[in-house]
Formats: sequence, C-alpha cells, structure tokens
Amino acid sequence: MDQAGGPDRLTEAAWKRRYRAPRFTYPQWARDAPDRVVYASNHEGTFEVYALDLSTAAVPPGASGVPPGASRERRVTHRPEGTGYRVPPRIDPQGHEIWWWDDDKGSEHGVWRVQPFEGGADRAATDLGPAYSANAALGTGFALVGRSASEGTTIDLSAEGGSQRLYAHRQSGNVGFLSADEQLFTLVHSEHGDARNRAIRILDRAGTSVAELWDGPGHGLKPLRWSPIEGDQRVLVAHERDGRWRPLILNALTGAERLIDVDLPGEIEPAWYPDGMALLLRHEHRGRGELYRYELGSAALERLATRPGSIDWAAVRPDGAIWLALSTSVSPRSIVTLDGARVLPRAAVEIPAGRPYRDVVAKSVHAFVATPQGPGPHPTFFNIHGGPEAHDEDSFSPTVQAWVDHGYAVVLVNYRGSTGYGRAWRDAIKAGPGRTELADIAAIHDKLVADGVADPRRAVLSGGSWGGYLTLLGLGTQPARWAAGVAIVPVGDYVAAFEDEMEGLKRYDEALFGGTPESDPEKYRVANPLTYAARVRAPVLITVGQNDPRCPARSVDVYTARLRELGIPYEEYRYDAGHGSLVVDEQLKQVTLELDFVARALGTTPAIA
Repeated sequence: MDQAGGPDRLTEAAWKRRYRAPRFTYPQWARDAPDRVVYASNHEGTFEVYALDLSTAAVPPGASGVPPGASRERRVTHRPEGTGYRVPPRIDPQGHEIWWWDDDKGSEHGVWRVQPFEGGADRAATDLGPAYSANAALGTGFALVGRSASEGTTIDLSAEGGSQRLYAHRQSGNVGFLSADEQLFTLVHSEHGDARNRAIRILDRAGTSVAELWDGPGHGLKPLRWSPIEGDQRVLVAHERDGRWRPLILNALTGAERLIDVDLPGEIEPAWYPDGMALLLRHEHRGRGELYRYELGSAALERLATRPGSIDWAAVRPDGAIWLALSTSVSPRSIVTLDGARVLPRAAVEIPAGRPYRDVVAKSVHAFVATPQGPGPHPTFFNIHGGPEAHDEDSFSPTVQAWVDHGYAVVLVNYRGSTGYGRAWRDAIKAGPGRTELADIAAIHDKLVADGVADPRRAVLSGGSWGGYLTLLGLGTQPARWAAGVAIVPVGDYVAAFEDEMEGLKRYDEALFGGTPESDPEKYRVANPLTYAARVRAPVLITVGQNDPRCPARSVDVYTARLRELGIPYEEYRYDAGHGSLVVDEQLKQVTLELDFVARALGTTPAIA
C-alpha cells in the first residue's frame, strides 16, 4: 500500500488524489539527539503524530541488526478524529519523550500526554487539568506549560514532583522558548490590553522577571529562538518598528539590542546557525519566499539558491544542513534540504500537478488567480482565507485545484487585515472589521470581470473561519454581487460567537473591535452577519464543526434560525469535530457537497467522481 492510501486510489479523479497528498506540521528534532524527529502528518488518511529516527531511516524494516524499537517512521497516536494539527507535538531535549495534545473530538480543550520515543503506553504529562493550550516548552526533567481558560493565561513549571504556578494573568499569553542552558524562557503577553500587538517578558525558572520588551501601542513583538550556544543569553525577536516584521537580537542579561537591518522589501523571520555567528533569514514578499545567510560579524548578506515558490518554514540543523518547507501552486509542500533532497514526505507520492497562479492587483489589493483551460469569462470561486491574520501564498491548495478542475476560476485575495504586507495593511481593518475586507474582495472581483476572467452572473463567495464569516457578511451586504455562498465553519452571529469562543479569541476580538459586544454594541452590530440576514438573496451552504471553539456552532444556530424566520432557504452540513476535519475522507465528502451545491445553484459541473 502506498502513502496516498493504496493502489485503488490511483483510479480516483485528479482533484481527489490531490487531497491525498501528504500534509504535515513542521518537524521538530530533539536538541541533544537531532536524529530523533517528531511531526504530525495525514499520509495514512488522518492527521496523527509520527516519530522518525533518522539514524535508522535508511535501514529497511525488519532488517537484521536493527536495534530493538528502531524504525524509519512510527505512528504515535491513533485517534479517529486525528491529532496534532492545531497543537503540534513536542519532543524533549534528549529525545526520550514525545508530548502530544489530547482533546475531545477537535474541541482543542484538553491536556498533554506523553509517550516514549521508542513506543509504549501513553500517560498524562502533568497533573494539570484540561484547558486550551498556551504552548509548552520542554526542558530536561521539567516542562513549562501554558494554559488558557476563563480566568486567563497561566504558566506552570511541571516536573515529576508536581506543578508550580509561575505566572497568571487575565489577558492572553503564550510560553515561548527555553534558553540553551534552560535557565530562562520567553513569554509573549498582552497585559497592556492589546492581544493583537503583544509584548515580551523574559523570566527565569522561578518565575522572576529578568527583562521586558514592549514597543508601545500598536506595535507587536514575537519572541523566537535563543542562541544555540549554552550560556549565550541572546534571543531572537521579531519587531515591526518600521512597519514590517524584522529581526533583532536581544541580550536578556544586559538589555542590549542589535537590529538586523537588511534591504529587502518583504517581511523577515530569522533562525540561528548552530555556531551562533550567523542567521538564516526567511524573506517573504507578495506570497513568495527566499532564503539568505546573514553574517553577524561582517553584516554580509548572501542569497541562498532555492526553487521559486512559497517557503513558509526554514531552520538550520545542528550539523549545518538547512531544512525548508517548499511549495508552489503546481506541486504540494515538501520538506527538503537546501540541495533539494526530500525529507518529508518519507515516500514519494505521485500527485497530479495543479494549475499555476498568476498575480492580480486592484486598488493596491494583491490577489492570486488560477484559471481552467480555455477562454473566459468563467464561473468564479472566491476562496477567502481565514485569520484574518493570515495570507494566501503561491502554494499548493487541493481546494483551489478542485474548483479549477470543475471549470471555475479561483481567486485568493490578500485583503486589508492580511499578514505579509506590513503593519498598516494588517491593522487597516480596525476601522471597520468585515466591511473593509469585503471592499477589497469587491475591487478584485470588479477587475476580473473587466478583464474578462470572471462571469459576473456566476460568482461564488466562500471561505473558512474568518473567511466563512466574510462569506455570510458579504452575502448580506453585497447581495447583488454573489450568485452563491459556501460558508465553512463561519461566524453567523458575532455576539453568540464572542460568548462561546475560546478565551484567547475573546481577547483578540476585544482588541480588534476596541471592546466587547457589551461595551461597544454598535461596532459589533455593524460587523455582524446576523444584522444583514434579511438581505441575503443567494443560496448558501453552511458547514459547522460541532466542537469548534473558534467559530462556535451556536453562532450559526442563531443565524440560521433568523433565515428560517425570514423564509430564506439555506443548506447546512454538520460534522462531529472541531475547526475543520483532520480526516481526508471527511474533507473529500465536504468538498463534494460544496461542488454539488454550487452546481445546482449555477448550473455548472457537479463533483467529478
């Protein structure tokens, strides 16, 4: 059986085979045993946690002389709903244990569990009760465990003897990374009240503050990795003082800062080389990436040769090898070395190539479009990203390619509010959340109609999460523009969503809207899809995750009840998971429903079997 699911899968339609392309979280290796790697992957049909021992990766399974427990790749978790996507797995510094997040059917509310790297029984990793994860950093014989609950954020130092509370605050926060000597760690927090632009605190293992860094209102910071040299207390930090994410190095003991000033147009994320004398810079501009080596001594900048496409992760191994996550609109993401050798997926899988993207710009809004063969205008599917602090890249999407295969032009809009285009672009939605993004989507729509790409009578608005929220809002505020809508795990009533969503998102919404629904009801009313339900004219399909903590099901219940009161028809599909399914067959089922729904509405091609 191959990793795509078996020989019978080769007879499936191309769009279905693309959904079976292996997807995975970024690999994490043990600091002191870097041949031991952990990640989550769906190559067996469901996202689960896997352990990989590179020291035995070249040895065929069952070969003589293989040490007990050694394997190329071992599946750690076995849960029907999947594991490890929303909260990626961890590995301890010595490579002895794997931590994975155990929640209830995708609810994200759960606890850490631990399993030996070589395999064996799971056990509870700490004595702490269920909560939402606020990250965890594993040390030698202890862990720093961040948790989010109704009272806010807590951080505990957990060891064999129990747990000790180091930090608690009503506002949101996350555990960052441990220093190489395991004496200091970073905390990113919003104690100043702005969960969209957070500050950094450095603490020791007793919970004592060692250093603080905050750039003031409207300016965010991100703590990154510490120097890999033990005793070197320099830590990388991303700042946006010039309006774009840029790196600096902070000395935690002296407070001294060194800005890394490079002349590149996009945003930069740094990583250390193992000797602490150079940085790997991942530069992204307009949805495409490249890598540079930056010498700290001479400030020399060298571009590294990589294939064109999206690079959404890169790191330097202890032996100096660079691993990067590379994808294009035509081919799925793979983890490769700088010279092109494949690391993940472990086995080659033949996946039908996708159609390439091209750039579109209208009123300063950047978008990508993929079109089927033949002249336009085409029925057009606007696939709106979530977040809103995310963005679309020139990267492989089975969803995009599925709709192109069925004859649609597919549009990806990096509306105001998206990341990747600077702080001013990201923060522009504060003036009018929802309506601002829809104005940008409309600008791209108008241009594609004028260019003969999009058929104005057959435009579909769709998206998941924030994109699903924008879909319902757009159907009500732009009713003449859209012929159908597909809202995937959306917000239907923002007030109900705020009341039910996970605590960290409450603080985010409070920062975005400038208050809560109780303190600023008018701003929420204007941005609420429920307000405009009576204006909906296009048929709409809504999918709901029953256990979704991000866009809770009750917000859709309120919205669809209003549609029923008004006599407005809609279709709904519910599934027993959280903010999206981790099971490939369930994903295929949902896309089939969506394709068939739109085909009925527009008279286009139903799902190809």
